[in-house]
Amino acid sequence: MKKVFFYMSLLFVFSQVQAQKDFQGMAVYESKTQAPKMDGMRANRDITPEMQKNMEERMKKMLEKTFILNFDKSASIYKEEEKLETPGQQGGGMRIMMNSFMGGGGTFYKNVKSKSYTVDKEFMGKEFLVVDSLPKLNWKMESETKQIGGYTCYKATAVKEASKTDFRNFRPKNNDDKKPEEKKDDAKKTSGETKTNFQDNFEIPKEIIITAWYSPEIPVNQGPENYWGLPGLILEVNDGRTTILCSKIVLNAKDKVEIKAPTKGKVVSQKDYDETVIKKMEEFREMNRGREGGPGGGPVMIRR
Repeated sequence: MKKVFFYMSLLFVFSQVQAQKDFQGMAVYESKTQAPKMDGMRANRDITPEMQKNMEERMKKMLEKTFILNFDKSASIYKEEEKLETPGQQGGGMRIMMNSFMGGGGTFYKNVKSKSYTVDKEFMGKEFLVVDSLPKLNWKMESETKQIGGYTCYKATAVKEASKTDFRNFRPKNNDDKKPEEKKDDAKKTSGETKTNFQDNFEIPKEIIITAWYSPEIPVNQGPENYWGLPGLILEVNDGRTTILCSKIVLNAKDKVEIKAPTKGKVVSQKDYDETVIKKMEEFREMNRGREGGPGGGPVMIRR
Protein backbone atom coordinates (compact mmCIF):
# COMPACT_ATOMS: atom_id res chain seq x y z
CA MET A 1 0.00 0.00 0.00
CA LYS A 2 2.86 2.33 0.85
CA LYS A 3 4.46 1.59 -2.53
CA VAL A 4 1.21 2.41 -4.34
CA PHE A 5 0.91 5.67 -2.44
CA PHE A 6 4.55 6.48 -3.20
CA TYR A 7 4.13 5.90 -6.94
CA MET A 8 0.88 7.89 -6.99
CA SER A 9 2.68 10.77 -5.30
CA LEU A 10 5.47 10.65 -7.88
CA LEU A 11 2.90 10.58 -10.67
CA PHE A 12 1.13 13.61 -9.22
CA VAL A 13 4.37 15.60 -8.90
CA PHE A 14 5.41 14.63 -12.43
CA SER A 15 2.04 15.69 -13.84
CA GLN A 16 2.26 19.02 -12.04
CA VAL A 17 5.77 19.67 -13.39
CA GLN A 18 4.67 18.66 -16.87
CA ALA A 19 1.63 20.95 -16.66
CA GLN A 20 3.88 23.86 -15.71
CA LYS A 21 6.24 23.01 -18.56
CA ASP A 22 3.45 22.75 -21.14
CA PHE A 23 1.61 25.87 -19.93
CA GLN A 24 0.98 28.25 -22.79
CA GLY A 25 -1.34 31.14 -23.53
CA MET A 26 -2.38 33.57 -26.21
CA ALA A 27 -3.46 37.20 -25.75
CA VAL A 28 -4.80 39.64 -28.33
CA TYR A 29 -3.90 43.32 -27.87
CA GLU A 30 -5.38 46.41 -29.51
CA SER A 31 -2.86 49.24 -29.84
CA LYS A 32 -4.01 52.83 -30.44
CA THR A 33 -1.82 55.92 -30.67
CA GLN A 34 -3.14 59.47 -30.56
CA ALA A 35 -2.37 61.01 -33.96
CA PRO A 36 -1.28 64.68 -34.26
CA LYS A 37 -3.56 67.09 -36.12
CA MET A 38 -2.11 68.71 -39.24
CA ASP A 39 -3.36 72.27 -39.68
CA GLY A 40 -2.61 74.62 -42.53
CA MET A 41 -0.76 72.15 -44.77
CA ARG A 42 0.85 75.16 -46.43
CA ALA A 43 3.73 73.07 -47.67
CA ASN A 44 1.37 72.26 -50.56
CA ARG A 45 -1.25 74.89 -51.38
CA ASP A 46 -3.16 72.43 -53.58
CA ILE A 47 -4.26 70.41 -50.55
CA THR A 48 -7.91 71.08 -49.72
CA PRO A 49 -9.47 70.77 -46.23
CA GLU A 50 -11.13 67.55 -47.41
CA MET A 51 -7.79 66.11 -48.51
CA GLN A 52 -6.25 67.12 -45.20
CA LYS A 53 -9.06 65.38 -43.31
CA ASN A 54 -8.55 62.21 -45.35
CA MET A 55 -4.82 62.28 -44.60
CA GLU A 56 -5.54 62.60 -40.88
CA GLU A 57 -7.99 59.67 -41.03
CA ARG A 58 -5.41 57.52 -42.82
CA MET A 59 -2.80 58.41 -40.21
CA LYS A 60 -5.25 57.50 -37.45
CA LYS A 61 -5.90 54.07 -39.01
CA MET A 62 -2.17 53.45 -39.41
CA LEU A 63 -1.80 54.06 -35.67
CA GLU A 64 -4.45 51.45 -34.82
CA LYS A 65 -3.00 47.94 -34.74
CA THR A 66 -3.83 44.45 -33.47
CA PHE A 67 -1.10 42.23 -32.01
CA ILE A 68 -0.96 38.61 -30.91
CA LEU A 69 1.14 37.56 -27.90
CA ASN A 70 1.90 33.85 -27.55
CA PHE A 71 3.62 33.04 -24.27
CA ASP A 72 4.74 30.33 -21.89
CA LYS A 73 6.50 30.50 -18.52
CA SER A 74 9.82 31.70 -19.92
CA ALA A 75 9.37 33.19 -23.39
CA SER A 76 6.93 34.92 -25.72
CA ILE A 77 6.50 36.14 -29.28
CA TYR A 78 4.59 39.33 -30.07
CA LYS A 79 3.56 40.01 -33.65
CA GLU A 80 1.17 42.30 -35.51
CA GLU A 81 -1.90 40.61 -36.92
CA GLU A 82 -1.83 40.85 -40.70
CA LYS A 83 -4.75 42.69 -42.23
CA LEU A 84 -5.89 42.64 -45.83
CA GLU A 85 -5.78 46.01 -47.58
CA THR A 86 -9.14 47.30 -48.83
CA PRO A 87 -9.34 47.09 -52.65
CA GLY A 88 -8.19 50.38 -54.10
CA GLN A 89 -6.73 51.52 -50.79
CA GLN A 90 -3.47 53.40 -51.05
CA GLY A 91 -0.72 53.81 -48.52
CA GLY A 92 0.37 50.17 -48.23
CA GLY A 93 3.96 51.13 -49.04
CA MET A 94 3.87 53.93 -46.51
CA ARG A 95 2.46 51.53 -43.91
CA ILE A 96 5.38 49.15 -44.44
CA MET A 97 7.90 52.00 -44.25
CA MET A 98 6.38 53.38 -41.04
CA ASN A 99 6.06 50.02 -39.28
CA SER A 100 9.64 50.14 -38.02
CA PHE A 101 8.85 53.46 -36.33
CA MET A 102 5.61 52.33 -34.69
CA GLY A 103 6.30 49.08 -32.87
CA GLY A 104 5.28 46.75 -35.65
CA GLY A 105 6.54 45.04 -38.75
CA GLY A 106 8.33 42.11 -37.16
CA THR A 107 8.33 39.34 -34.55
CA PHE A 108 9.31 40.47 -31.06
CA TYR A 109 10.71 37.55 -29.08
CA LYS A 110 11.63 37.93 -25.44
CA ASN A 111 13.00 35.45 -22.95
CA VAL A 112 12.47 36.49 -19.34
CA LYS A 113 14.84 33.81 -18.03
CA SER A 114 17.83 35.04 -20.03
CA LYS A 115 16.47 38.63 -19.84
CA SER A 116 17.04 39.12 -23.57
CA TYR A 117 15.02 39.93 -26.65
CA THR A 118 15.27 39.49 -30.41
CA VAL A 119 13.24 41.40 -32.99
CA ASP A 120 13.46 41.40 -36.77
CA LYS A 121 13.13 44.82 -38.39
CA GLU A 122 12.98 45.95 -42.01
CA PHE A 123 14.23 49.48 -42.61
CA MET A 124 14.88 51.15 -45.96
CA GLY A 125 14.88 47.82 -47.76
CA LYS A 126 17.37 46.20 -45.36
CA GLU A 127 16.66 43.45 -42.83
CA PHE A 128 18.01 43.75 -39.30
CA LEU A 129 17.94 41.35 -36.36
CA VAL A 130 18.10 43.39 -33.17
CA VAL A 131 19.42 41.32 -30.26
CA ASP A 132 19.83 42.91 -26.84
CA SER A 133 19.06 42.75 -23.12
CA LEU A 134 15.53 43.42 -21.92
CA PRO A 135 15.11 46.90 -20.43
CA LYS A 136 14.85 46.83 -16.65
CA LEU A 137 11.98 49.00 -15.42
CA ASN A 138 11.74 49.95 -11.76
CA TRP A 139 8.05 49.24 -11.33
CA LYS A 140 6.22 50.98 -8.50
CA MET A 141 3.43 48.70 -7.28
CA GLU A 142 0.13 50.43 -6.58
CA SER A 143 -2.91 49.23 -4.61
CA GLU A 144 -5.47 50.36 -7.20
CA THR A 145 -7.30 47.56 -9.05
CA LYS A 146 -9.70 47.18 -11.96
CA GLN A 147 -11.28 44.45 -14.06
CA ILE A 148 -10.06 43.71 -17.59
CA GLY A 149 -11.80 40.87 -19.41
CA GLY A 150 -12.92 39.28 -16.16
CA TYR A 151 -9.43 39.34 -14.63
CA THR A 152 -8.56 41.38 -11.55
CA CYS A 153 -5.66 43.66 -12.48
CA TYR A 154 -3.32 45.70 -10.31
CA LYS A 155 -1.74 49.01 -11.24
CA ALA A 156 2.02 49.56 -11.58
CA THR A 157 3.92 52.61 -12.83
CA ALA A 158 7.45 53.22 -14.08
CA VAL A 159 9.54 55.88 -15.78
CA LYS A 160 11.57 54.95 -18.84
CA GLU A 161 13.77 56.68 -21.39
CA ALA A 162 11.90 57.57 -24.58
CA SER A 163 13.19 55.89 -27.72
CA LYS A 164 14.29 58.35 -30.41
CA THR A 165 13.43 55.85 -33.15
CA ASP A 166 9.83 55.20 -32.10
CA PHE A 167 7.47 57.55 -33.96
CA ARG A 168 4.90 57.12 -31.20
CA ASN A 169 7.14 59.09 -28.82
CA PHE A 170 7.08 62.21 -31.02
CA ARG A 171 5.19 65.06 -29.34
CA PRO A 172 4.03 68.33 -30.97
CA LYS A 173 6.11 71.20 -29.64
CA ASN A 174 4.35 73.30 -26.99
CA ASN A 175 4.79 76.92 -28.06
CA ASP A 176 3.31 78.20 -24.79
CA ASP A 177 6.53 77.24 -22.98
CA LYS A 178 8.80 79.08 -25.40
CA LYS A 179 10.61 82.37 -24.81
CA PRO A 180 9.56 85.49 -26.80
CA GLU A 181 12.67 85.32 -29.04
CA GLU A 182 11.95 81.66 -29.83
CA LYS A 183 8.36 82.48 -30.79
CA LYS A 184 9.68 85.26 -33.06
CA ASP A 185 11.94 82.74 -34.84
CA ASP A 186 8.97 80.43 -35.29
CA ALA A 187 6.95 83.29 -36.76
CA LYS A 188 9.69 83.85 -39.35
CA LYS A 189 9.59 80.17 -40.26
CA THR A 190 5.81 80.33 -40.65
CA SER A 191 6.06 83.37 -42.92
CA GLY A 192 8.57 81.56 -45.15
CA GLU A 193 11.53 83.84 -44.32
CA THR A 194 13.53 80.85 -43.14
CA LYS A 195 13.54 77.21 -44.09
CA THR A 196 11.73 74.75 -41.88
CA ASN A 197 10.83 71.11 -41.86
CA PHE A 198 7.94 68.86 -40.85
CA GLN A 199 10.08 67.19 -38.18
CA ASP A 200 10.96 70.58 -36.69
CA ASN A 201 7.42 70.78 -35.32
CA PHE A 202 8.01 67.74 -33.12
CA GLU A 203 10.12 66.92 -30.11
CA ILE A 204 10.89 63.77 -28.15
CA PRO A 205 10.71 63.85 -24.34
CA LYS A 206 13.67 62.48 -22.43
CA GLU A 207 11.45 60.26 -20.27
CA ILE A 208 7.90 58.98 -20.37
CA ILE A 209 5.67 57.64 -17.59
CA ILE A 210 4.38 54.10 -18.09
CA THR A 211 1.16 52.89 -16.46
CA ALA A 212 0.57 49.13 -16.57
CA TRP A 213 -2.19 46.84 -15.34
CA TYR A 214 -1.25 43.22 -14.64
CA SER A 215 -3.12 40.17 -13.40
CA PRO A 216 -1.55 37.69 -10.95
CA GLU A 217 -4.30 35.28 -12.04
CA ILE A 218 -2.12 34.61 -15.11
CA PRO A 219 1.24 33.96 -13.39
CA VAL A 220 3.70 34.76 -16.17
CA ASN A 221 6.34 37.48 -16.26
CA GLN A 222 5.20 38.70 -19.69
CA GLY A 223 3.46 41.52 -21.52
CA PRO A 224 3.17 43.24 -24.91
CA GLU A 225 6.20 44.64 -26.77
CA ASN A 226 9.23 44.82 -24.43
CA TYR A 227 7.16 45.21 -21.25
CA TRP A 228 7.77 42.59 -18.56
CA GLY A 229 8.87 42.26 -14.94
CA LEU A 230 5.53 42.16 -13.10
CA PRO A 231 4.07 39.21 -11.12
CA GLY A 232 1.38 38.51 -13.70
CA LEU A 233 0.54 39.03 -17.36
CA ILE A 234 0.35 42.72 -18.32
CA LEU A 235 -3.09 43.31 -19.84
CA GLU A 236 -2.87 47.07 -20.40
CA VAL A 237 -0.09 49.60 -20.95
CA ASN A 238 -0.30 53.37 -21.45
CA ASP A 239 2.55 55.83 -22.06
CA GLY A 240 0.49 59.01 -22.43
CA ARG A 241 -0.12 58.74 -26.18
CA THR A 242 -0.26 55.01 -26.89
CA THR A 243 -2.61 52.54 -25.17
CA ILE A 244 -2.17 48.78 -25.60
CA LEU A 245 -5.19 46.88 -24.26
CA CYS A 246 -5.79 43.13 -24.13
CA SER A 247 -9.10 42.14 -25.75
CA LYS A 248 -8.90 38.33 -25.62
CA ILE A 249 -7.07 35.61 -23.67
CA VAL A 250 -6.88 31.87 -24.38
CA LEU A 251 -4.99 29.61 -21.95
CA ASN A 252 -3.69 26.11 -22.69
CA ALA A 253 -5.27 25.72 -26.09
CA LYS A 254 -5.12 22.28 -27.68
CA ASP A 255 -2.91 23.45 -30.54
CA LYS A 256 0.43 24.72 -29.26
CA VAL A 257 2.39 27.52 -30.93
CA GLU A 258 6.13 27.23 -31.39
CA ILE A 259 7.74 30.08 -29.47
CA LYS A 260 11.17 30.78 -30.90
CA ALA A 261 13.27 33.79 -31.84
CA PRO A 262 13.41 35.08 -35.43
CA THR A 263 16.70 34.44 -37.22
CA LYS A 264 16.60 36.47 -40.43
CA GLY A 265 18.54 39.72 -40.79
CA LYS A 266 21.85 41.39 -39.96
CA VAL A 267 22.51 40.99 -36.23
CA VAL A 268 22.91 44.35 -34.48
CA SER A 269 22.46 45.76 -31.00
CA GLN A 270 19.59 48.13 -30.21
CA LYS A 271 22.09 51.00 -30.01
CA ASP A 272 23.53 50.25 -33.47
CA TYR A 273 20.07 49.96 -34.99
CA ASP A 274 18.95 53.25 -33.43
CA GLU A 275 22.03 55.03 -34.75
CA THR A 276 21.30 53.74 -38.27
CA VAL A 277 17.68 54.98 -38.13
CA ILE A 278 18.59 58.36 -36.60
CA LYS A 279 21.24 58.94 -39.27
CA LYS A 280 18.71 58.26 -42.03
CA MET A 281 16.14 60.54 -40.35
CA GLU A 282 18.71 63.34 -40.27
CA GLU A 283 19.39 62.81 -43.98
CA PHE A 284 15.65 63.10 -44.69
CA ARG A 285 15.48 66.24 -42.57
CA GLU A 286 18.26 67.97 -44.51
CA MET A 287 16.87 66.83 -47.86
CA ASN A 288 13.39 68.14 -47.04
CA ARG A 289 14.77 71.45 -45.81
CA GLY A 290 16.31 71.98 -49.23
CA ARG A 291 13.08 71.12 -51.02
CA GLU A 292 10.90 73.30 -48.82
CA GLY A 293 13.12 76.31 -49.41
CA GLY A 294 11.90 76.59 -52.99
CA PRO A 295 8.94 78.62 -54.36
CA GLY A 296 5.67 77.91 -52.62
CA GLY A 297 7.41 76.00 -49.85
CA GLY A 298 6.45 76.40 -46.24
CA PRO A 299 5.97 74.59 -42.97
CA VAL A 300 3.28 72.20 -41.93
CA MET A 301 1.57 73.49 -38.78
CA ILE A 302 0.99 70.90 -36.11
CA ARG A 303 -1.36 71.05 -33.13
CA ARG A 304 -2.31 68.57 -30.48
